Amino acid sequence: MTTVGLLYPGHSAEGDYPRIEALLTGVNVPIVHTDIGEDAHRVDALLEMGAPARLAAGTEELRLSGAESVVWACTSGSFVHGWEGAHEQIRGLAVTAGLPASSTSFAFVHAVREVGARRVAVAATYPEDVTELFVRFLEAAGIEVVAARAGGVVTAAEVATWGPERVLELVRAADRPGAEAVLVPDTALHTVGCLPELEAAVGKPVLTANQVTVWEGLRLAERRGAWSTELGALFARKERDGEVGERAGE
Repeated sequence: MTTVGLLYPGHSAEGDYPRIEALLTGVNVPIVHTDIGEDAHRVDALLEMGAPARLAAGTEELRLSGAESVVWACTSGSFVHGWEGAHEQIRGLAVTAGLPASSTSFAFVHAVREVGARRVAVAATYPEDVTELFVRFLEAAGIEVVAARAGGVVTAAEVATWGPERVLELVRAADRPGAEAVLVPDTALHTVGCLPELEAAVGKPVLTANQVTVWEGLRLAERRGAWSTELGALFARKERDGEVGERAGE
């Protein structure tokens, strides 16, 4: 059994994680909910959401769960700090938890590389300014963003009400012929139940926040052999012979 510990902000789409557990063999994903403060996709609120004290509060519970890695299961509460600030955030988390650590933002970077994409489209629920910060984060990682669609949603609570049809609409609207993958960066959005439909609609890998978060935790725990045909191209790929996963934040 491989145990990936998650620090998840508030309560929105955490139901995606038991679904992932059910589709993977020998994977346990305990969740500790962090205090989000104000529920707002606004830069000042997002900076506070990912503050060190908020993340540190849940690390002891994750250690007691037997976690082998820990992931800050939040995209906007990571990339809003910028490339260097996001690295500092997970370095602090790793020290506090005493475990390999990462965040959903870095999970996207590593997942894009895993599926062999260089150019991507971004299908974000966020307002324009927050979406632009995610684009800059990806570009700092050497990923070309050919298009970005901002949904303009201000709160995670509203995002959590979206059904598969709205998710599909957003992904289709963001996709461009030059994109080799479509990224959906919000852990408040339910996506795990419709990954095959999303990929079929655009004919390319679709990487979503809750999906890449678990994959990143497994990568850190050096458990890269967990596969499912229901979790998109990211989990359907075969491990390349001799490949050794890098650590987030390096």
